[in-house]
Amino acid sequence: MSSVLVVVADGAKARYFTSEVKELAQGEIGSYLLEDASLVNPDQMEEGKELWSGPESQAGHYRQGRSTAHSYDDHRQDHELEYERRFARSITEQILLRTHTHPLQRLVVIAEPRLLGLLREVLIPKLPKALELTEIDKNLCHLRPDELYEYLTKRSLLVHV
Repeated sequence: MSSVLVVVADGAKARYFTSEVKELAQGEIGSYLLEDASLVNPDQMEEGKELWSGPESQAGHYRQGRSTAHSYDDHRQDHELEYERRFARSITEQILLRTHTHPLQRLVVIAEPRLLGLLREVLIPKLPKALELTEIDKNLCHLRPDELYEYLTKRSLLVHV
């Protein structure tokens, strides 16, 4: 296994990559990223999934009988933040499992800014001190492995062989 682990995440999924070396034609050697695992946020699994009840319970309105509407705050943002917090803990568990079972030298975590902040809270205190951590606050979850490899090598975060 590679000594570099790259984790790319957004609110819905996390993808785990290792930097691998392969032999090309005529004895040449090339590097690439291998996606060897992924994790899906169960609270975001179905596209378009309704996390809340029907349109009658839209935030800010409560109708009792035929009287006027009363305003209220159903704290949806708090719930969404808690869903992301749980997902950040799941991502962290997978990273820590790999740090304990494989000799990693570098961890590159790429996530949208809010998720990256949540990951920092739970991940950094638990990481081995010798592990080099690089953080990038972007949503690059949509990139193919070859595009992600190119992005990281241009920023000197992966060694291009």
